[in-house]
Amino acid sequence: MIQDTQKKLVESYLTAREFVINKGFAAEIDWQESRCLSVLSESEFLEEAAWVILNTGMRESIIRRCFPKISAAFLNWISAETIVRNRAYCEAEAVRIFNHPRKISAIGSICERVGYTGFDMLREKIRVEGIDFLQTLDFIGPITKYHLAKNIGLDVVKPDRHLVRLAKAANFKYPKNLCQAISEITGDKISVVDLVLWRYATLDPQYTVLFQPTD
Repeated sequence: MIQDTQKKLVESYLTAREFVINKGFAAEIDWQESRCLSVLSESEFLEEAAWVILNTGMRESIIRRCFPKISAAFLNWISAETIVRNRAYCEAEAVRIFNHPRKISAIGSICERVGYTGFDMLREKIRVEGIDFLQTLDFIGPITKYHLAKNIGLDVVKPDRHLVRLAKAANFKYPKNLCQAISEITGDKISVVDLVLWRYATLDPQYTVLFQPTD
């Protein structure tokens, strides 16, 4: 029997999930569900690393608008080797679109790292060492390593400000505990729960209210 507090939590999550779907983000949930490190391609990894770097400290909607042009500047992530051979050109084109040389250089640096290490070996390092290895990549920090991990198929929670606030509202110490509690009952991966809660928070300014326990 699900306790009343668990029932309220799951009902809140399912309400948020339905809200997100009705707002047109069902494909985003499906995408997160499909993420799997074992079948991740080199091109996908480079793209996701660039996406996370560019989104650091920025509104997602801003990056989403310019990302196709940045991808084109980096030869649509065809391969690390090809990008590295044309790195100066790729970075110069990307800076014209997004004037943050440090971030653009970091993307080039990761392409260099993948090209030098080989993607199969790098993916194996991620599998064995997990998110801590991701933090060794240029411009990937203690929070953004979780963002990148989620996007490449690791089942983790990114403790960003929205999830921290939701966890506090629902009387959980950490976002991971909140997402795990929901995942254990619903069967959704914790990375999917994370995505639903984060997207809901971006859509409803009063997002914490839904997860506050009732007396």
